[in-house]
Amino acid sequence: MTPAGTRLTPVTTPAEELVTSLAYNDAGLVCAVVQQFDTREVLMVAWMDAEALRRTLETGRGTYFSRSRREYWIKGETSGNTQRVIDVRRDCDGDTLLVLVDQTGVACHTGTRSCFDSAPAVRPAALRPAVEQA
Repeated sequence: MTPAGTRLTPVTTPAEELVTSLAYNDAGLVCAVVQQFDTREVLMVAWMDAEALRRTLETGRGTYFSRSRREYWIKGETSGNTQRVIDVRRDCDGDTLLVLVDQTGVACHTGTRSCFDSAPAVRPAALRPAVEQA
């Protein structure tokens, strides 16, 4: 019981502070860049809403929101290629998350380790050797 006139301050967890601090887009989503925690390899990009982020922070499993299916999905739930979430960080603007994971198996639905493995890299002309520019 509290003394008369004393207000209780709601307890806010660091997880809920993160969820409420984000600048979600008009669809209520924020971009999540998923990176292998130890090698810093970028594995994939997905979308989260507040509930997907809460689920991720509560379970430690990468949980995302599918824009096409309009439903939540847990990485590896059907494929077995799971993500154990190590850390979640927001960028300076609060409109993007960096999700550091320990990836088991491949991250991309095409069967490659990263969603950025299959397309060839393209370098800006200023960085190409002189022979390539000729």
